[in-house]
Amino acid sequence: MAELLYRLGAFAARRAWRVVAAWFVVLLAAGAGFVMGFGTLTTSFDIPDTASADVIEELERELPDFSGASGTVVFQTADGTAFTEGQRAEISALIEDTDGLPDVADVVDPFATEEQRAARERELADGRDQIEDGRLQLDEGQAQLDQGVADLDAAQAALDTAREQAQAAGAPPEQLALLDEQQAQLDEARDQLAQEQDNLDASRTELIEQSEQLELGAELLSLAADIRMVSEDGSTALVNVAFTEPRLDLSDASKEAVIAHFESDPVEGVEVSFSTDIAQGVPEILGVGEVVGVGIAAVVLLVMLGTAVAAALPIVTALVGVGIGVLATLAFSDVVQMASITPVLGVMLGLAVGIDYSLFIINRHRKQLQKGADVVESIGVANGTAGNAVVFAGSTVVVALLALNITGIPFLGLMGSAAAVCVAVAVLMSISLTPALLGMVGQRVLPRRARADSGEPRTEPAAPKPMGTLRAVLTVLATAAALLTLAIPALSMRLGLPDGSSEPADSASHRAFVVTEEAFGAGANAPLLVTADLPPGLADDELLSAQLTVARAIAERDDVTAVAPIAVSDDNALAAFQVVPSGGPNSESTEALVHDLRGLAPVEGEDVLGVAGQAAINIDISEGLQEVLPVYLIIVVGLSLLIMIVVFRSLLVPLIATGGFILSLFATYGTVVAVFQWGWLADLVGVESPGPILSFLPVILVGILFGLAMDYQLFLASGMREAYVHGSSARLAVAQGFRAGRSVVIAAGLIMVAVFGGFVFSESVIIRPLGFGLAFGILVDAFVVRMLLMPALMHLLSKSAWWLPRGVDRVLPNVDVEGAALERRHALH
Repeated sequence: MAELLYRLGAFAARRAWRVVAAWFVVLLAAGAGFVMGFGTLTTSFDIPDTASADVIEELERELPDFSGASGTVVFQTADGTAFTEGQRAEISALIEDTDGLPDVADVVDPFATEEQRAARERELADGRDQIEDGRLQLDEGQAQLDQGVADLDAAQAALDTAREQAQAAGAPPEQLALLDEQQAQLDEARDQLAQEQDNLDASRTELIEQSEQLELGAELLSLAADIRMVSEDGSTALVNVAFTEPRLDLSDASKEAVIAHFESDPVEGVEVSFSTDIAQGVPEILGVGEVVGVGIAAVVLLVMLGTAVAAALPIVTALVGVGIGVLATLAFSDVVQMASITPVLGVMLGLAVGIDYSLFIINRHRKQLQKGADVVESIGVANGTAGNAVVFAGSTVVVALLALNITGIPFLGLMGSAAAVCVAVAVLMSISLTPALLGMVGQRVLPRRARADSGEPRTEPAAPKPMGTLRAVLTVLATAAALLTLAIPALSMRLGLPDGSSEPADSASHRAFVVTEEAFGAGANAPLLVTADLPPGLADDELLSAQLTVARAIAERDDVTAVAPIAVSDDNALAAFQVVPSGGPNSESTEALVHDLRGLAPVEGEDVLGVAGQAAINIDISEGLQEVLPVYLIIVVGLSLLIMIVVFRSLLVPLIATGGFILSLFATYGTVVAVFQWGWLADLVGVESPGPILSFLPVILVGILFGLAMDYQLFLASGMREAYVHGSSARLAVAQGFRAGRSVVIAAGLIMVAVFGGFVFSESVIIRPLGFGLAFGILVDAFVVRMLLMPALMHLLSKSAWWLPRGVDRVLPNVDVEGAALERRHALH
């Protein structure tokens, strides 16, 4: 590999314009692919085969009108007074005019809904009055029937007495026939009374059934009393917008059309805002913070390299690489469903590693030039040595990112794959475009004074001395204690997805969230969609009772504010309910409620409940990601050990490297929790409302920080091994290797912290914690673990650090990462 890279570097230096032109063509091709293949980016996330996903699939089959995405438009009077009739009319007119909005299935008028509620309450009151009137009428009719029966009984008794007297007196048949005729009349009258009694009993039964149905409806209405669309003071109204497309398939254009419509004709004295389901758009790939971060990286490069020409080269190669990687990735966004953060992650990593990897090669080349080496030969050797290390380091990052696919979570695997593409492009740019640009600038990569002194004998700095053992022990104890202290908050980490409270304070989403919570309660921002599989063959007249049975069971749960039936399938097999919890989307009580409802035994042994809704979906995603984190961490740690054993031909050095990575990782987790969940120093990074940690952040940090940590480990420990192999004592080799690599690792670490830190100030609540976690993770790993803890441990282990069983040594391949053999073949001096 080293020899191949040497030839590539030398070729690129001699044919610089051809290489530059080739990469320019690749950039144009990526741009053309972007133009032709760019599709929709989604701000939503999903994990297949979750409990909420199963509920949504069932809704798509049985109640498709409730399977699409939904959002809320919030209207509130500016002065806090109740809406005037004119304001109500204008808002209703806007709602009525929503026909034709793309992907919009229904828009609910809150004022009409409240009128329907009031009408239903009046109907219930009227129904109770009518039933009471009917009961009085039935009682009066029953009294009349009872009197009629009594009269008939008296007439029957008189007739019976007359018959007995007639028969005793030997009355003629004519007289008896007259009595029989009277008996027939009495029997007919009795039959009529019996029929009237049957009718009266049937009416009473029907009245009782109506009363029962009325009371069932009244109880359902009472359970839903706290589900309101207009606040009690009449100053706030919620307009529910239902879409035909699921949230993952809903385009930003459709959401923007809703926003544009409701903002197109402002209602005087009324403010409008939108929930995150509608207003949360695709974040900017590059913003002011990111530009500042690159600017800081440029300053670091200028200070280290001493010339603007040299400082510009890593930035140019990184920007071109990012352009190619991101455009190529986005070219497939019309084919695969891609999260909006995917290209941003590619930009983050592409910029950071692109600058660093190019810097490693440039730094090696500059040192060789200062010793009088030929430009082209020096570029070839730098590419075969430092470039070889870059390829290896970049490969570890790529492998770690691609390993995200084993989590089985599609959006996470795609993010890892896209980021891996950007890192791979950065590596290719470093080993081809960087040598070409170095060939073009020639000696100008050095400052003028350095060029003048090139090839002249140089005063070598004093040989380094091993650190003291006491100092090494104290360093290990202090750094380990500091990292473990930083990791403590990680024990209370809660995962979730951002809601409106996390958005910038001046955003429409944040305003909608706050207004909704203040006017309707926290649960109004976290409605749950609960389904119940009803008993088969349920008749229509049994439906209301079945719905109430389920609603009662739900209402009995802790932290339920209200529950209302909203739909039933055509075959009465599936009922849907809206449930308003007492807590917000990311509250622990809402999470507990979701689990409580799912764990509830089938109501009356037959009605099985399912829970969906945005809050439940977010909970499922967070728990799914939390489950894969340990598995992914074990895989990455195992990968780390294997790679380091092959590279350093040692057992203890890989353990040190991996243990340090775990310490820096959990210190990063703890700091992220302290800032974004606990709210410590939250104002410094613009955290509006502390809450759960971004659900996929821990997994992403594992993959990225592992790869980058191994980069720094490689550039420091390989120098130590080289010194040890060339005859230095183990402890002296630690000092020599550390001195050889510290300046470039410091510069590389500062550059990465600057680039990642620029994303901390992004407007996106998803990007902000990711940028912070990566920046802090690199800061801790590069400057605490790799430059303090690792050298101290290596010193204490002394030569045992390089111990490897002979049997293992014989089977391991010889990986010359630093290209020592190449240096011997192409001696520059």
